[in-house]
Amino acid sequence: MKTPTKLVSLLFAMLLVLSCNSEKKTTLFNGKNLDNWSIYTEDPDVDPGTVFWVEDGILNTSGEPFGYLRTKESFSNYRLHVEWRWPGEPTNSGVLLHVQGKDRIFPHCIEAQLMHERAGDIVLMGAGAGVTVRDSSYLVTSDENFYLSIPKFEKSSELTPGEWNTYEITSLNGDLELVVNGVVQHFATGVTMQEGNIALQSEGSPLQFRKVYLVAL
Repeated sequence: MKTPTKLVSLLFAMLLVLSCNSEKKTTLFNGKNLDNWSIYTEDPDVDPGTVFWVEDGILNTSGEPFGYLRTKESFSNYRLHVEWRWPGEPTNSGVLLHVQGKDRIFPHCIEAQLMHERAGDIVLMGAGAGVTVRDSSYLVTSDENFYLSIPKFEKSSELTPGEWNTYEITSLNGDLELVVNGVVQHFATGVTMQEGNIALQSEGSPLQFRKVYLVAL
């Protein structure tokens, strides 16, 4: 018998409370600089400071060329908080979880999608990336067909472009929950990639981030 999604999320939340008696918060973006991150872009001739930069406490991405900021530290078992907004035309981006291996476009990871109106999708990238969602298993089996997208549960819960959106991403012992502006958009179990770096993409048009931090569970 299938377990209702809302009940699964409630049980998961209770488990988080029990697992997090003393919160350990790590600020990933300090609002001042990008010292905690490494920068990778697909065009090595472009000044990375024109792709990712900090201004007035906000992390800005240009959208072009494609690339990402990657934390220098690796993480597992956490609740990740990310706020983002589109200052102009909304296009595509993502929060990359458990990034492993060499830098490339696109790296081996599990993506929490930020594409406009698809925030909350899960995207598997690279051979071996896999999850189970609602009794269905998904697995990328080769790097030749490295990309597999699993649609979110509900209609888009994103706010109007220009407003700040909130992602709450919880990864705990192989379970993954994506909450967009308070709406549970995805819940997966059996996550094959449970540890790695976190990355924020440049992929399409200008995007801004703020208040990027995680709490260890």
